[in-house]
Amino acid sequence: MIKGIYIIGPEWRDLVYGPEERAELARFVDFASPPQTAESVRENLTQLSEIEVIFCGWGMPMMDAAFLAAAPKLRAVFHAAGTVRYIAGDAFWARNLVITTAAVANAVAVVDYTLAAIFFSLRHGWYYERGAHANGAFPQRRPIPGGSGSVIGLISLGLVGRQVAERLRTFDVEVIAYDPFFDAHDASRLGVSLVTLDEIFVRADIVSLHAPWLKETEGMITAAHFSAMKEGATFINTARGAIVREQDLIKVLRERPDLCAILDVTWPEPPAAGSPLYGMANVILTPHIAATTGRECRRLSRCVIDEFHRWRRGEPLRHAITKDDTSRRA
Repeated sequence: MIKGIYIIGPEWRDLVYGPEERAELARFVDFASPPQTAESVRENLTQLSEIEVIFCGWGMPMMDAAFLAAAPKLRAVFHAAGTVRYIAGDAFWARNLVITTAAVANAVAVVDYTLAAIFFSLRHGWYYERGAHANGAFPQRRPIPGGSGSVIGLISLGLVGRQVAERLRTFDVEVIAYDPFFDAHDASRLGVSLVTLDEIFVRADIVSLHAPWLKETEGMITAAHFSAMKEGATFINTARGAIVREQDLIKVLRERPDLCAILDVTWPEPPAAGSPLYGMANVILTPHIAATTGRECRRLSRCVIDEFHRWRRGEPLRHAITKDDTSRRA
């Protein structure tokens, strides 16, 4: 049998790899040691000496030179989570190993959250809820964009952005997007018009951020972008907080109480104690709950188990990641 090991944070272990998933893998994989954490693996790297496959998830450590030297027989890594950027570095890519991810499955939950946020915001739901809660009466009515003819702006057409665009095709909205890597012909087939980053903020009733956190995207969204937003527009961030210049966002939101920001991610995360974000009426904070959680986590293990079966049968993988992918999206 193939020699394998689980490496995943203890809080995620049973949520991601449930009894049925573990039983299925046990038919093909010999798990010689119990599931490990990043800490327990680092404390005893010798347990990797015979390992051929790793099944991991959130809480997996970076596979650096020391880790890989201890795993000379390693052939493939099946990551039941999203990006592999934080677990696969130069030492990993130099070994020419296989790695696959459940990012496609993980995106589903983020898409669901985003769609809910978009359509509630198109009704200015948070404006009315917050006003009623704070004052014991509904605030003054203001124009509501609604779900017909509104403009939705997507920043990045990666895994999440593309799925959001696909789902929006069934609604009577116009979708525009900024993504310098996306082909205009593919965007047209998706029902999306490609525009500049500046134009997104000028035209959209809702701006939804889905870009990866890279050196090139850090601090990409500035005060000028927020200041240019339409009256009553909403900004949604389910990507990474560091892509936004947070102090710029706070400044503009103070000056423009008509705007709303729905932030599932911040930088730092959670916001530091005393951050103005906690007390601003036009900021909706959630603690990174857009990502896969609860029963949804089984989607992640199912995705990588399907990939494992393809790998052991010598079939092409659907979600394999290359080094080039990590410099753009994965």
